[in-house]
Amino acid sequence: MKPAGALVSVVDDDKSVRESLPDLLKELGFRVDTFASATEFLASDSIHETKCLVLDVTMPVMTGPELQEELARRGQEIPIVYITAQRSSAMRLRLIEQGAVECLFKPFSDRALHEALQLAVCKP
Repeated sequence: MKPAGALVSVVDDDKSVRESLPDLLKELGFRVDTFASATEFLASDSIHETKCLVLDVTMPVMTGPELQEELARRGQEIPIVYITAQRSSAMRLRLIEQGAVECLFKPFSDRALHEALQLAVCKP
């Protein structure tokens, strides 16, 4: 699948992330939806169209990994690029071993995010 026009859903409780990432993602040719929580994403229609999740690891109520587990339980296979302020190589490795395409430490470069999204959207 070509990345252009693919829907990327950003799920992060940090309002500044939800406000800043859409501009970059749109410049890169993606459509974007944003959600303040995992439960908000699960209740949305976007769950069926999303080609990649940009997902915060630590959020109240339901964490990123818990959302990943819930999606797997529902049979929804959506590639995930995690973003986190926690600089833990062990956590990054664990998330990738559990199926994430990438785990980027905040602040991350536009290029690093773009490369991760390309991998995620083009993933078979």
